[in-house]
Amino acid sequence: MKRLPIIFFVVFALTSPAFASGGIGDTDIIWRTVNFLVLVGLLYYFLADKVRHFFSERREGIKHSLEKADEERKEAKNMYSTYSEKIEKASGEIEKIAESIKTQGTAERDKIIAEAVKMAQKIKEDTKARMEQEYKEASAKLRKEAVQLSVAMAEEILRRKITAEDNEVIVQEYIEKVVVKQ
Repeated sequence: MKRLPIIFFVVFALTSPAFASGGIGDTDIIWRTVNFLVLVGLLYYFLADKVRHFFSERREGIKHSLEKADEERKEAKNMYSTYSEKIEKASGEIEKIAESIKTQGTAERDKIIAEAVKMAQKIKEDTKARMEQEYKEASAKLRKEAVQLSVAMAEEILRRKITAEDNEVIVQEYIEKVVVKQ
């Protein structure tokens, strides 16, 4: 109702120049203005509550949407901070795991190197023992062959140099030694 005088003023201000130039009479302007005012009044009477209700609901809906958006923003911010913390923890754990793997790798490398050194030393010792054994075997073989060769050469020399008479003398001396010892 407070706005009704403003509406009348606006209607008169807008319609008076149009009617003044058209040559329409005063009574005609009055009836048209009354007719217009009645139409505006009826529209206001029937639609004012609905329009007010629509706009108040719209205002409440917008207010509710803004509150909901604010709550969702806060929730998203909380989720962001939670996930950021989780990511930081996971990054820290990843760094710890990487350091642990690096330490284990270094320890495993050192262990493998120590085992390789031991194995190399054992192979060296085994090789040395085999070489000594093969040397002894080869030396024994050579001695055996040398003895056999010496005996064969001695037999050959003796065959060439000992005559039948020398042979008789040797046999006689051997028999005497055997008989004397008994």
